[in-house]
Amino acid sequence: MAKSLITCSCLGSQAIDAEGLARTTGLEVAAPCSELCQGQIDLAARALQGGEAIICCTQEGRTFEALAEELGLPAPPLLDLRDRAGWTDDTGPTLPKMSALVAEALLPAAPEKTLDVVSEGMCLILGAAETALAAAEALQDHLGVTVLLASAEEIPDTRAFDVVAGRLRQARGALGQFEVVIDGLRQVVPGGRGGFGLADPRDGAVSHCDVILDLRGVEPLFPAHEKREGYLRADPGRPAAVSAAVLAASHLVGTFEKPLYVRTEALLCAHSRAEQTGCTRCLDLCPTGAITPSGDHVTVDPMVCAGCGACSAVCPSGAITYDAPPVDLTMRRVQVLARAYLEAGGATPRLLVHDGHGAEMIRLAARHGRGLPADVIPLDLPAIGAFGHAEIVAALAAGFASVHLLPGPGADRDALAAQLALAGAIGGAAAVHLLDTTDPDAMSEALFAETAPAAVASPVRPMGTRRQIARQAARALNPGAERIDLPQGAPYGAVLVDTEACTLCLSCVSLCPSGALGDNPDLPQLRFQEDACLQCGICATICPEDAITLKPRLDLTEAALRQEVLNEEEPFACIECGALFGSKSTIERITERLRGHSMFADEAKLKMIQMCDNCRVNAQFHSENNPFAGGERPRPRTTEDYFSKRRDH
Repeated sequence: MAKSLITCSCLGSQAIDAEGLARTTGLEVAAPCSELCQGQIDLAARALQGGEAIICCTQEGRTFEALAEELGLPAPPLLDLRDRAGWTDDTGPTLPKMSALVAEALLPAAPEKTLDVVSEGMCLILGAAETALAAAEALQDHLGVTVLLASAEEIPDTRAFDVVAGRLRQARGALGQFEVVIDGLRQVVPGGRGGFGLADPRDGAVSHCDVILDLRGVEPLFPAHEKREGYLRADPGRPAAVSAAVLAASHLVGTFEKPLYVRTEALLCAHSRAEQTGCTRCLDLCPTGAITPSGDHVTVDPMVCAGCGACSAVCPSGAITYDAPPVDLTMRRVQVLARAYLEAGGATPRLLVHDGHGAEMIRLAARHGRGLPADVIPLDLPAIGAFGHAEIVAALAAGFASVHLLPGPGADRDALAAQLALAGAIGGAAAVHLLDTTDPDAMSEALFAETAPAAVASPVRPMGTRRQIARQAARALNPGAERIDLPQGAPYGAVLVDTEACTLCLSCVSLCPSGALGDNPDLPQLRFQEDACLQCGICATICPEDAITLKPRLDLTEAALRQEVLNEEEPFACIECGALFGSKSTIERITERLRGHSMFADEAKLKMIQMCDNCRVNAQFHSENNPFAGGERPRPRTTEDYFSKRRDH
C-alpha cells in the first residue's frame, strides 16, 4: 500500500505544492487541507484508515494521536513542514527543502536501546535542619526518607522518617544505585523516656539510596550535576526551587528506562598499552565522569552517561560511538537531505544542526519572526555534541555549502569549537560555524545575512567508519591537494622519526594500538602506515631515545594507505653462519660497550654477541664450562626408598 502525505496550509498561512511534492517524493499527496486539526479532522481520519499516512503537523500531534487511538490504529508519524520550511520570509522556492525533509522522514528509525532502572524510593536529603526536615515531611508519604544533619542536637522527636547525624564524605552512582560514605555517623536509638539517644559515631559508614535531594546550597556532589539522574539540587534560599525539587523527587519511584547512549569496542581503544598512557580524549571531555580507565582501555558507566555525544566525536578509533541514534543513521540522514534537496531542483543548501532547544527556537522564529531561509535545512539531533568533524565534512562533501551548529544550553561549547576547528581545517573555515545564540530572531538574522561559499562541484556519498568517511570527504573537498595541516590534538597525522637517535629497538611497534607502526621480520626496518595512525602518542612516550614526534595532518595521497619505511639500517651478518639478524650499528655498539667487562674478558664470549641465536647456543654448548653440561642428575627418591630406609631401622 502506497504511503501518503497529508498536508495542511494552516489556515492559508503557508503554501504547499502538492503536485511538486508528489513528483519529488513519490508519495500520494492530496490537495492541502486548511484546518486539518479542526474542521477537516474527518479527512485525517480517512487518511489514517486508508493506510500508511504521514501527517505534516507536529503542533497538534496530541489531537492526531488521540484520533488514531479512537480508531484503534497506531499513532501516525508526524512531520513538521510548517515551522521548518513553510513559515518563512524567504521568497525563494520551498519545494526542494520540503522534499528533503520528507525524504529524511521516510528513513527507518533505529530501535532504541534501554536499560531498566529500578528505584524503590529510598531518598537521602541533605541540608540544614529547617529546610531538610520540611522537605522530609512533604516526601514522607511518597518515599522512604532519610535526613542527614550536621549536628545531632537538631534531630527532632519524630519517627515519621529517619534522621541521622554525620558528615558526607563521598557519593557516587546515579538513580537507583547511589552509594554514600558518611563519617561520624550517629543513628537514633529510639527507646527510653525523653529525647532520643544516639549511637556512638562511626566513620566510613556505607549506605545506599535511590535518590539524593541536595538542599545544602553549596558545591554540588557531582560534575555536571544537572545531568546526573536521581540527583536533585536546589538553593535553600529559593522556596520555589526547593518545592520543584521536592515534587520531582516524589516521582522518582518505580521502573525507568535508561537509554544506552554509546556503544563501546574495547579492542579498538588506544587509551594505554603496558601502563603507558596514550589517548585521553574522551576522558578529558566527559562532563559527568562516566568514562574511566580500565586497564588498556576505558569503560563507560551507562548509569552515569548523560548522552552528550562528545566522546563519540573525538574518539579516533571508533572504540566509542554514539548509538542513540547510531552514527551511520546520522550520516544517512545528512546524505538523504542533501541529495533530495538537489534532486528537487535546489542549489547550494545549508545545514543547521540543532538539538531540542534549537527546535523550539526554530518554532518561535517561524511563528513570530522571519523563520529559516528556504535553503537552510534543519537537522534535529538529541545530542549535538555527537555531530563531530567527520559528520561536518561529510555534509560538506554531500553538497551542503555550509554547516551551522546551534548548541543548546547544556552543550559543551569548547568540545564543539574543537570539532569545528578540525572540520574547518579539512573543509574550509568559511563553511563551518558555531551559531551560539539563544535568541530566535538573532538566529534567523544570522542565517539570512550569510553569504554561503560555493558548494562542492561533485557531491560524494562516502561510506565506512568515521575515519574513512572523513578521509573520503576531505579528498572530495580538496581536489588536487596532497596534505592538509591540522590543529594540535587532531586524530590524523604522521609519526616523525629522528633517524640519528633511533636505534630500531621497536618498542613503539610492540605498543602501537592501531598497527600503524610495524617492523620487517627480514630486515631491521621501522615501517609506518599513516591512515592507521590515531596520534595517541604512546610511541612518543615509550621511545627510550626520544626519537619520535607527532605531526597532525591529513595525507590525501595513496601513500597514506601503504606502509612506508621511516628508518632502516644494514643488518648484521652472523660471524659463524652468515645469517642476517639485528642491526649492524646496534651489534657493534653493544660489542664495543661490553669489551673489557669482566664477564666478557674471554674473546670467545665477546664473539657470541655477534652470533645469531642458533650459533650462540651451539657455541655455548661446546665451550669450556658449558652451562648446559653437568654431572649425572641424582635419581629421584621414591616411596620404596622411604619404606626401605624404615625397614633398615
